[in-house]
Amino acid sequence: MTIERPTWSRTISMKSWALGTEYSLIYVTAPAKEKGQVFLKRQNEMWNWVPSIERMIKIPPSMMMQSWMGSDFTNDDLVRESSIVKDYTHKLLGEETIDNYLCYKVELIPLENAPVVWGKVLMWVSKKDYLWLKAEFYDEDGILVNTEILSDVKKMDDRVIPCRMEMIPADKKGQKTIMIFENTDFDVPMKEDFFSIQNMKKIK
Repeated sequence: MTIERPTWSRTISMKSWALGTEYSLIYVTAPAKEKGQVFLKRQNEMWNWVPSIERMIKIPPSMMMQSWMGSDFTNDDLVRESSIVKDYTHKLLGEETIDNYLCYKVELIPLENAPVVWGKVLMWVSKKDYLWLKAEFYDEDGILVNTEILSDVKKMDDRVIPCRMEMIPADKKGQKTIMIFENTDFDVPMKEDFFSIQNMKKIK
């Protein structure tokens, strides 16, 4: 992950494990200052183990929209508390081409009581392979906040996926965060108990 700012940039490396959409664990491998930090998502809960101070921190709902590790991704982007399927109504707006992929353009409007921060989301999903290639996130006043662009589509393990993800804030010129997936293995046998608070201190 590379965090780009007008006057500086920095890169963070990590390994991650996931079981469906409910469980994930991220282990930071570099730089040395952050190495060993672990983030755990269990359903709608998020935890952070900070080895330098030997503290386990539960991230409260009030902090979900804060920046994750100084990037343009939020804690909520990692947890995805909101379900794209369950928490929104969907409307097909038409078709557009993104990076030579013919895509469905879909408008997502949150349901009235959904735990969602966005007023509207626009998504572009390729007709072939159903790849998520772009999303625009709008606030409740209809103002664009973030644009997410997914590209560099290639085969990883036994699937074709976008391997580059960019999050670009609309109101901060020269600022974005780039996530590049260097290696991915699918269908690895895992159990829920791997994603435990106890395991956060052991994982390497």
